[in-house]
Amino acid sequence: MARVLAVDDRRENLLALQAILEGLPIEMVSVTSGEDALKRLLVEDYAVILLDAHMPGMDGFETAGHVKQRERTRHIPILFLTAVDYDPHLAFRGYQAGAVDYITKPFDPWVLRSKVAVFVDLWTMHTQLADRAAECVTLRSAVDDALGLLDGPTRDDPLVTSRVRERLAAVRNRHR
Repeated sequence: MARVLAVDDRRENLLALQAILEGLPIEMVSVTSGEDALKRLLVEDYAVILLDAHMPGMDGFETAGHVKQRERTRHIPILFLTAVDYDPHLAFRGYQAGAVDYITKPFDPWVLRSKVAVFVDLWTMHTQLADRAAECVTLRSAVDDALGLLDGPTRDDPLVTSRVRERLAAVRNRHR
């Protein structure tokens, strides 16, 4: 299941986000600081990050900068959420920090829900594609092993033929 990381120093905002995203096929993880967000990102994968731009301590811009510097997390889309009236300079700063969107409050909850759903769908497709790629590697290895046995000096040995059959049958059964 896709995880969404929500970062806001105000718990009531996190509760509102939870309510907006209710019913989506996600696990929402809420933290109240940029530091806590970075700790979570060390151990878990996320489909999208909802990040408050203005927080005490490490603000959203600095947090996003750290997220985008790490190889493991740089691909995670960040949606900035801010209560500050739209300021093109702040929006530009958010995009420079790596955001895919900069949304000012109050916002239409259905728009946010739709954007999160799109990123969750993209994450799901990416995960499925990575799984298929791993299966292809496994299949290629099995075929290479079988061909190596068949092309080797003992190819006429009944034991080799049996091993090749077992290896290919195992691959076939795993991918049914």
